[in-house]
Amino acid sequence: MSRAESATGVPHETTVVVGLVSGSHVINHTYLVLFPPILGVLAVEFDVGLAALGVAMGVQAFVNTAFQLPFGYLADTYDRTLALELCLGLGALGAFVLALAPTFEWLLVGQAILGVGIAGHHPAHFPLIADSTPERLRGRAFSVHGFAGNVGFGAAPLLIVAVMGLGYSWRIAFALLGALGLAYALLAFVVLTRFVDRSIRVPERGASREGSPVQRVRSGIRAVFEAPGILALGLFALVGSTAGWGITSFVVTLLEEGYGVAPNVASLTLSAMFGAGAILMLAGGDLSDRFSPGPVIVGSYGLLVVFVLTLSSLAVSPLVAIVAAILAGSVTSLAIPARDTLADALSGRADLGRNFAIITIGIMIGSTIAPPLFGFVIETAGFRAAFTSIAGVAGLAVVITAWIVRTWGDGHGSEKAVPSD
Repeated sequence: MSRAESATGVPHETTVVVGLVSGSHVINHTYLVLFPPILGVLAVEFDVGLAALGVAMGVQAFVNTAFQLPFGYLADTYDRTLALELCLGLGALGAFVLALAPTFEWLLVGQAILGVGIAGHHPAHFPLIADSTPERLRGRAFSVHGFAGNVGFGAAPLLIVAVMGLGYSWRIAFALLGALGLAYALLAFVVLTRFVDRSIRVPERGASREGSPVQRVRSGIRAVFEAPGILALGLFALVGSTAGWGITSFVVTLLEEGYGVAPNVASLTLSAMFGAGAILMLAGGDLSDRFSPGPVIVGSYGLLVVFVLTLSSLAVSPLVAIVAAILAGSVTSLAIPARDTLADALSGRADLGRNFAIITIGIMIGSTIAPPLFGFVIETAGFRAAFTSIAGVAGLAVVITAWIVRTWGDGHGSEKAVPSD
């Protein structure tokens, strides 16, 4: 064991980087789910319907999507520290704008700023993790990162419910999260610059910096289309995210209006959902390292279909519905480290930021279309039709995964994944 490794065999720099970006993941994921726990409160305060609030959530996701590749380029070509600092700083600014928003239009502005900030976290996080972590530990490192993201998802409803339970406004909760983001931006800068090697923080100068800006843009676009396996994984991420965000956005409302569950209990179910997902995330990382990513993804989305169809029936007891909601919202966490491990296997080293940006674009397109789409279906056809549709989308994710593994392999067993370049 080298001096650079702990007693567990994990390099100290790996521990520092994974811990740091996991904290950033917590913060960014709290920003992603600020609205779902209080949709009813926001609808009354701003005099809008679920479809309009779905649009507001979609605005954040759309902007997030649009800024993925720029952040990926920044992380791959210039400076991952700068990418992370912009991410945390702009995210905090967006949270403050939401906390002060006097009208629905200002909610949209805050969501847009928040979207720009959130866009930076995956393109900055994944190259930092991959370059600081030995390949034998990468699936587990991705699972720790994913675990932290689920903690963030679960923390937002808890914080908002707790603040409102103390008699304060949801605006105070949003402002507290913005302040936390600013403080963490400062901490991240100090840790990265003092304790992490420059070769991990700043990529080597490469061909991506050569030529005119137009030539670099063309080269970047060409490189994207020369990575069919990554594009296919981006399609999977889009479909899986559409199903997942359909559940996240409306499961609280379903439990309240479809099953008669008390609002506080329904909101805390959202936290329980993400808490269970955090535990399953760690299991998914271990399974991905020990066995193969493909079957883990297929199995988790197959189970999702079962649990969502149970919810869509509107025929089970409220207690069973709560359990089904927790399982539906958590079981795909098994697949996230597997997806990230598969993306890593399909990538070279110089394209990690870009490739994870492509996958995140898929995630964010799904989160852009899911709230307005399923909000519209709920308002026009009801909860049964909406959640049955979500189950169908989850089934499509299973089909796409099987196609990816059959075509490109998954980097495990007898099949060797084909690098994207």
